[in-house]
Amino acid sequence: MKKLPFHYGWLIVFTGTLTLFSCLGLARFAFGMLLPSMGAGLELAYDQMGYLGTGNFSGYLFAVAITPTVLNKLRPRTTISVGLFLVATTLAGMSQANFFWQLLLLYVLTGVGSGLANISTMVLIAHWFRREKRGLAAGLMVFGNGLGIIFSGLMVPLLNQNYAHNGWRVSWLLLAGITFSISLLAAFLVRNEPESLGLDPVGSKTPFSGEELRYSGSTKSSRVLISLGLLYMAFGATYMVYGTFVVTSMVEEYGFSEVVAGRFWSWVGFFSLFSGVVFGTLSDRLGRKSGLIIVFAVQTLAYLLAGSGLGAAALLLSVFLYGIAVWAVPAIMTAAVGDYLGVTKAAAGFSFITFFFAAGQTIGPAIAGMLAEHSGSFSPAFLLSALITGVAILFALSLPQPAES
Repeated sequence: MKKLPFHYGWLIVFTGTLTLFSCLGLARFAFGMLLPSMGAGLELAYDQMGYLGTGNFSGYLFAVAITPTVLNKLRPRTTISVGLFLVATTLAGMSQANFFWQLLLLYVLTGVGSGLANISTMVLIAHWFRREKRGLAAGLMVFGNGLGIIFSGLMVPLLNQNYAHNGWRVSWLLLAGITFSISLLAAFLVRNEPESLGLDPVGSKTPFSGEELRYSGSTKSSRVLISLGLLYMAFGATYMVYGTFVVTSMVEEYGFSEVVAGRFWSWVGFFSLFSGVVFGTLSDRLGRKSGLIIVFAVQTLAYLLAGSGLGAAALLLSVFLYGIAVWAVPAIMTAAVGDYLGVTKAAAGFSFITFFFAAGQTIGPAIAGMLAEHSGSFSPAFLLSALITGVAILFALSLPQPAES
């Protein structure tokens, strides 16, 4: 292979960014933008909207359970490509669906593909980057999520205007085509480890960090992983409530037009572009514990403002706070698992804590949908999210302090 002017690890990050752009940014976060028009076209109730979100996360949860086994057989490169192909196929199917049960089945399978692609992509960071660069690398990868939100926030209203009641169908079909193209690119560019190209991981050569020496292979490693998993569950149970229902809340409770709501959602995407890099780098410097405490504090304020009913100004501030912190937790968690367990156990460790994350986001939208159906408002769901992340701040204090490298 021709020598590149930069380390191939950064090309892995670029491919990972595109992978997350498609498997999460488009397949998952465009869902909230498409929900009002799709719900109106198929006459979906609030609880059915919540069940669709839960179905997607149930598929993701299944993928979490099988990904370590799949990775052992197929390795990350093939697993990512297969996962993205499954996402593309099911999104194309959703564009043709006419009934709730069809959407539910297809979106469950979308979740399976998203999980396979996402977990396999994030595992690559432990192989391609040493500790001092993992937070930055993970932060750059989750950049793709924000790009997906921006794209959907601008694209969906435009297609709805041009194609009227069929706009949501055209949107799903377009997202399927983009995801299929990225699946081919991932198959071409991804490499499973730097050794296959005769390279070392990105970062200076140093012995294992104090964290790795202290926790890897010890009974404390299980406790740390469970703690990280519970925090990841709190994130999963709350961030997707906001991501799924905030646009619907803007349209149906605040009286915003779909175009204006789309612009708000695009601002979420714009602000989120910085979340992974800012907080990932911050956690590289201050430690994963401090990074998580700061992130959960910002998210708590965002959910409180969204549920306060104080008007558009409070909602705009909520959008800013949600966006600036939304991808910080995945970035920090990805780096933390590599720090605590080392490269060889990173895949199993990340899958373990992602199981908690997937469980949280599986129940979150369903509970929020039922609360909204009962109360006629999404404010109780947003306030409950603030309570959960507030508790997460206290729980994060129990994490062990990062040892000096």
